[in-house]
Amino acid sequence: MTTVPLEKQSFLRARIGGLPRPFWALWGGTLVNRLGAMVMPFTGVYLTQSRGLSVTAAGLVMAVFGAGSLLSQLLAGVLTDRIGRRATLSGGMIATAATMLALGYSSSLPAILASMFALGLVIDVYRPASSALVADLVSPAERPRAYGLLFWAINLGYAAGMTAGGWLAGLGFTWLFWADALSSVVFAVLVWRAVPETRPEGRQEAGGLLAVLRDRTMVCFTLVVLGNALVYSQTMSMLPVAMTGGAVRLTPGEYGLAMALNGVLIVVVQPLASAWLGRRDPARTLAIGMGVMGAGFALTAFVTNILGLSATIMVWTAGEIITAGIPGAIVAALAPAELRGRYMGLFGFAWSAAAVLAPLLGGALLEIGPRTLWFTVGGVGVLSAMGMLLLRPAIRSRRTE
Repeated sequence: MTTVPLEKQSFLRARIGGLPRPFWALWGGTLVNRLGAMVMPFTGVYLTQSRGLSVTAAGLVMAVFGAGSLLSQLLAGVLTDRIGRRATLSGGMIATAATMLALGYSSSLPAILASMFALGLVIDVYRPASSALVADLVSPAERPRAYGLLFWAINLGYAAGMTAGGWLAGLGFTWLFWADALSSVVFAVLVWRAVPETRPEGRQEAGGLLAVLRDRTMVCFTLVVLGNALVYSQTMSMLPVAMTGGAVRLTPGEYGLAMALNGVLIVVVQPLASAWLGRRDPARTLAIGMGVMGAGFALTAFVTNILGLSATIMVWTAGEIITAGIPGAIVAALAPAELRGRYMGLFGFAWSAAAVLAPLLGGALLEIGPRTLWFTVGGVGVLSAMGMLLLRPAIRSRRTE
């Protein structure tokens, strides 16, 4: 009979041990869902090449999607507290599957617009419910690690899904919609069968989001998160534009190779660091991560080639790894159990708002000049870090359940 050395057991347990079985069902469903999340990265290509829309029309479609996503997180937060975590998550995934297929078979602009608005409304409904489930299932001390593991699953699945999505797109875009729909259904069924409902029994707080907006610490934290989200969202809006045009002019292949560093570092380093980071003071740790991320984006102002871009990506990815799992744990600590869905919804709204605002603000700054953009983005990151430090005493004064 062989035994696993004690040192190895301790190493593995520190990273994946001690979490309840329903959490791992949620983690597995998240991974499957991200593996199948192939449509959104290729939406622009699909709209212009497969459906023949102009760039202007495609931009309108994406704006409609953004409008739906702004409402999504707030609505999902209320539903999570009212009808339950499991029902909201599973229902959102089934709705996402149906909407994906509707979009995949829509051919007219009105039908595409309606489908994209609906998709924006339902695609991330699962997020507040998933975050509330983690807060309900996992002890306060283990929450940073649990949220970090979900972050890792999202990135691992996304990296693999992007690779498979590129191949499937070559066979036909319809395959992407079916893969995304199937993975959403699997996530819904897995959660429905393997994760218990954790919504607190008894009286539910009324008043929609007003109960959350009365919490000044949470509102201030949301504003800090919005600043950080505006910084990070440049990776999906202005960073590819600035690096493949203007003075830098990397090829798409060079840019993709440099950006692959982000995924590789997260997949390799983040699970190794999460246990240690989870034992640190959460507000201070989050502030450090935000500051490092801001510094990384500010350094982009000096990039002239792929090596320089790779170096800056390594810096802001280090900040991303430091922050992984911490914000969700802070929101869980701030939220009363019966309001966790709404608190998580307001937190998610900050990211949805950043996805809409980042290209608008970033585009205007890039028009002035690349250094204006990256120094401003870096400054926002530093201000977010300072705001987090100012909130630290208020966050520390709150007690988790």
